Amino acid sequence: MSALALSVLLSFVSAVAYAGGAIVQERVAVSSPGEQYAPLRRPGWWAAVALNGLGGLLHVVALAYGPLSLVQPLGALTIVFALPMAALFVGRRAGATAWRGALMATFGLAGLLSLVAASDAQSLDGVQRAAAASVTAVAVGALTVAARTVRRHPAVRGILLAVASGVAFGMSSVFTKAVAVDWTDGVSVTDVPSLAVIGVFATTGLLLSQASYRGAGLAAPLATLTVVNPVVAAAVGITMFGETFRYGTTGTALALSCGVVAAGGLILLTTERLAREQHQPEPAGAARSVPAAGSPSDAAEELLPAELARPVRVPAPAPVPAPVGAAPETGTTVAVVEPDPPLTLVAYAPFHGGPYVPMPVPDRQRTRVTS
Repeated sequence: MSALALSVLLSFVSAVAYAGGAIVQERVAVSSPGEQYAPLRRPGWWAAVALNGLGGLLHVVALAYGPLSLVQPLGALTIVFALPMAALFVGRRAGATAWRGALMATFGLAGLLSLVAASDAQSLDGVQRAAAASVTAVAVGALTVAARTVRRHPAVRGILLAVASGVAFGMSSVFTKAVAVDWTDGVSVTDVPSLAVIGVFATTGLLLSQASYRGAGLAAPLATLTVVNPVVAAAVGITMFGETFRYGTTGTALALSCGVVAAGGLILLTTERLAREQHQPEPAGAARSVPAAGSPSDAAEELLPAELARPVRVPAPAPVPAPVGAAPETGTTVAVVEPDPPLTLVAYAPFHGGPYVPMPVPDRQRTRVTS
């Protein structure tokens, strides 16, 4: 087997391992909602970590046997493998919209990475590494905080966490390349901080990717992570490592077009997940909030806006005079009347779509008046 064929085979197996790890992570997130970042007590989570580690190792070996322009685009096949694997192993079928979004994201990313030209190996100095680490930490922190503010929309929350995870993984790859370039001249102690940054970013990316699958499904977070990770690495490579696009201005325009296609695929995946959330039936046993039994004014305050729930003064009904007759013991004329009840404060409250005005109940105590 030639080196090129071996690198292609390793790239396919690496994509399958990444897809398997993502599926296991998503299942763990569904079955353990209380542990969104690191469900350490779940064996499945450790299996997902092992699959992701295997995928990363095979990807590095594939880069050793094949060109970067071929191996990197093949890594985008992770989402394409994940959808049929999820349908086969866990019975989670993807709709037509999800497939279109996944294919658009994959082909857009593959085209973008294939246009990145190889360049001479370069490294980063201390100032550049400190600036890159600081900017990445701020970006990841901001995305994580933004995800916490949209808890009511699991799909949006998952996308934001997946973007943060992709940024962390992408910068981990950047520092890995810088250390690899440094080690061509021999291992140095000065690379210990860079190794620590690699460990922190890789761990952060793993934890955020686990949290991104909680309530957001599989396709949208995985596609976002698959796209953001290499795009961030390629952007840093172009700006800081001197890498360029092939074919000059034409290649740059094609790369931007591929980026637009990949972004459109991510938007399709996100909207598909949001539409699925809106059409999910209300869980059984969920009760709507109704006002507690109490006075009409209490009900109006809960069911109506403040402008409509103000109490109004309703006049009491006119009293009905009692019949006039002769008292049996004295023969005098007497009349029994009811006193006028005071005006009662009540409030409007909705009743079968219209206003309901409860009427005051008059005091039934009778008073004997002797004339």
